[in-house]
Amino acid sequence: MSNANEHLDKILLELRRGTISIGVLSQLYEPQYGYSLVTMLSEKGIHVEPGTLYPLLRRFEKQGLLVSKWDTNEARPRKYYLLSETGKEVFDLLVVEWRSIVASLNHLIENKGDDVDGDG
Repeated sequence: MSNANEHLDKILLELRRGTISIGVLSQLYEPQYGYSLVTMLSEKGIHVEPGTLYPLLRRFEKQGLLVSKWDTNEARPRKYYLLSETGKEVFDLLVVEWRSIVASLNHLIENKGDDVDGDG
């Protein structure tokens, strides 16, 4: 693997961490269990490992962003997660911030190399 690819892999890993959080929250307006979330996100182009997802769900629940409920009606009990009212508010604020970041980065990328200090 080239040195550039090693750097790219590290930066992409950092970038994915934040985007996975937003992606997960976006899918929890309806109750979902862990594996259904992994599958749903994957189908939409966001790949997340169960070993990443489950700790994230537990952390969001502990922070009060999610509520959960066990469904024991199936042969295999499943824990379903859903956005709490606070989680909905936080997600809405995250979306506003995300759009601002994307717009700013798009501007930077499109104008890369432009004179930014105004004297040239």
